[in-house]
Amino acid sequence: MTPPDTGTAETTSVIDLPEAVGVFDSFETLQAAYYDLHIAGFSRYDMSVLGDEAALREKLGKSYWRSEDLEDDPRAPRAAFVSEEAIGELEGAIVGGFLFLGSYIAMAAMLTPASTLAASIAAVAIGGSPAAAIGALLARRVGKHHKDYYADQIRHGGILLWVRVADKDREALAVSIMKGHSGRDVHVHGWST
Repeated sequence: MTPPDTGTAETTSVIDLPEAVGVFDSFETLQAAYYDLHIAGFSRYDMSVLGDEAALREKLGKSYWRSEDLEDDPRAPRAAFVSEEAIGELEGAIVGGFLFLGSYIAMAAMLTPASTLAASIAAVAIGGSPAAAIGALLARRVGKHHKDYYADQIRHGGILLWVRVADKDREALAVSIMKGHSGRDVHVHGWST
């Protein structure tokens, strides 16, 4: 199957490597399919999801889109899949980083010959707590952005997952795994971006 004519002057590069595509109705089923594909030997570099709203606007304008309209559209922006665990690690790093920074600043301020151990501990606690609270707010925002990203795609018909496949055996494996995790409209087109 050749890529569809997009009807615009913009060119999109495609490569002659088949790609399986499917639509998922929840983040959990998408993540389960992603993990099983990865365990089956598909590289994370061969799997992608739909780009965010800003990338969609840049590539496709302000037109309303549905997932089924973008399954086989080479102009659809792609992004790497980010797991819940990775988001959790990022949130932890943000909170921990701010806690460390606030504590370090307070500790540095108290490192004078006249300061006592109790005063230094109190300064660390007092300096680290507000910084940790700021970090927690920023971490919450990261998590909300991640959830909103997938919720928006579900509102538009489902979460898209593309998987590059090198041969017929890999095509069959990818399609089987995606369908096994409730992927809808799972099919293969003869090109990828």
